[in-house]
Amino acid sequence: MEFLAALERAIGAGLVQTGEAIAARHHTDWSGAPPVVPLALVRPRSTEEVAAVLRVCGDHRVAVVPQGGLTGLAGAAVPRADAIALSLDRMNAIESVDLAAATITVQAGATLQAVQEAAAAHGLQFGVDLGARGSCQIGGNLSTNAGGNGVLQFGMMREQTLGLEVVLADGSVLPMLRPMLKNNTGYDLKQFFIGAEGTLGVITRAVLRLHPAPRARATALVALADFDASLALLGRLQSRFPGAVAAFELMWRDFIETSLVWQGLREPFDAPHPFAALVELTGSDEAALGEALEALLAEAMEAGQAVDAAIAQSRAQALAFWKIREATAELPVHMQPPINFDVSLPMAGIGRFAAACRSAFDARWPGHHSIFFGHVGDSNLHITTDGRSIGGDEAGIERVVYDQVAAFGGSVSAEHGIGLHKKPYLHASRTPAEMAAMRAIKRALDPLDLLNPGKVFDQ
Repeated sequence: MEFLAALERAIGAGLVQTGEAIAARHHTDWSGAPPVVPLALVRPRSTEEVAAVLRVCGDHRVAVVPQGGLTGLAGAAVPRADAIALSLDRMNAIESVDLAAATITVQAGATLQAVQEAAAAHGLQFGVDLGARGSCQIGGNLSTNAGGNGVLQFGMMREQTLGLEVVLADGSVLPMLRPMLKNNTGYDLKQFFIGAEGTLGVITRAVLRLHPAPRARATALVALADFDASLALLGRLQSRFPGAVAAFELMWRDFIETSLVWQGLREPFDAPHPFAALVELTGSDEAALGEALEALLAEAMEAGQAVDAAIAQSRAQALAFWKIREATAELPVHMQPPINFDVSLPMAGIGRFAAACRSAFDARWPGHHSIFFGHVGDSNLHITTDGRSIGGDEAGIERVVYDQVAAFGGSVSAEHGIGLHKKPYLHASRTPAEMAAMRAIKRALDPLDLLNPGKVFDQ
């Protein structure tokens, strides 16, 4: 095939794989989408080789599906049989750490954990963290505007990014690796590519912001009577510890019970409670921070905002609290399949939204197994339902949830992106005028529709 021969001439035969030589992991991602063997798997080693690949693909009108760590849950990295899969796993270098500017320059194939460890080696921290840290790659984190546990304190990937290097569909390179916080020179082009899921260009390198690593942490698990109490507690925490609330993870009772059973853990309180919030604060003095948190929780209990609380007395206890929240890693094992929802809503309405969804589930699928949990402080709610418990009616439960999202004025995707999975429901969060603007940008940067076609929306 002339196209494959042209690819091999451009970057070398050893970087192009076809057929059975393509590892099964590149056939799909964590979304559960049916596996597809791509036309070829291409693994370039440099930005120049990425550009050469895209030029060849443009000349032959062959589509390109960029792939990172393949941990996405929306299907953005699922390949096509008539397209190449472009993996940046060979481009995984941590290029430099600038201590004075508190920045790190990395290639897109570097894992999130590698970036975290490189920052930690210099007494710094990276502001994004999520459970797939050891597998997900920075390019994918950027392409989906990943969030996770640190959003409340530091923001999502957009807020961590000072500069990008991006290869466009025609093989031209945008060298936007400028490490300045202030740069008012017209359109902020890098923002077009963050959250675009590889549909506008291929991110190859990034300059990311770092933050001072905290000297102390205080972690607590707080029992709550209702959702409104969680917002009152969060407001009290943020008022008393401005900028230091690193996490506020809210778990509904169904999530807590499921986590305890799956992991063989003990009930953390003397009695079960409707909600529990996992709170983590950062500061400079561990003893003082712990005492201040204890005083605040006593006040919250007296005010009726908290029912019970346990403050971790060691790092091991803190990790035990986090273990309850991180039961999400067990979802693919215990739910077959897990039907995942990652939505964003106005904070005040999250409790009512969850109750409305649960009521609709109960009416239509009695005995369903659904769990509710989320970051909440950044308006993010997750729902997961065991597909077996609703007779496999994935389309039905999606309509219920996304109809409610539209009714509450929320977003169908808080941090996982759109990909293939949420594409039919994008209209619930985007107006026709917004969709028209997005299509205009796509046509301008990728007129042949070769970059991740069919993802996010149809051109």
